[in-house]
Amino acid sequence: MTTTASTHAAGSYILFTVAGTTYAVSSGDVRHMEMIESITRVPNAPAFVDGVVFSRGQVVPVVNLRVRFGFERVAFDLRTRLIVVQAGARLIGLVVDAAREFVSIPADAIQPPNDALAGMSGRYVDGIASLNDRLVLVLSLDRIVNFAEALTVGLSD
Repeated sequence: MTTTASTHAAGSYILFTVAGTTYAVSSGDVRHMEMIESITRVPNAPAFVDGVVFSRGQVVPVVNLRVRFGFERVAFDLRTRLIVVQAGARLIGLVVDAAREFVSIPADAIQPPNDALAGMSGRYVDGIASLNDRLVLVLSLDRIVNFAEALTVGLSD
């Protein structure tokens, strides 16, 4: 994607980790965060969909970001969180290793992803922010929760 830094508005982000890497989603897209109690498996779901949870009166599909990003699945622990986000008209739960921070990222700190990230690993990355001494990958929720695209990719592999 050829996003320029000027298309990224300065704003508040929720930072979280998956497999040792720090990621960000806009806080405006986050409805709430919670610990994971139990997930109900559903048949014939894509591998990255762990199932559904009942959260605040609604049934919410759960996407395991470790699996979605191609990392090894690990057991949940006390730091594992479910971040419930609004993606279009849908509520989706994102399983992350830990949710750590709420930060403000200036628009000029977010750069478009390098062409080297344009393949499979970078398709979920909307931009890369430099915060102090670390890099943060800013995610595109629309591409993460696009189940139809994931199924098509899975069939063509």
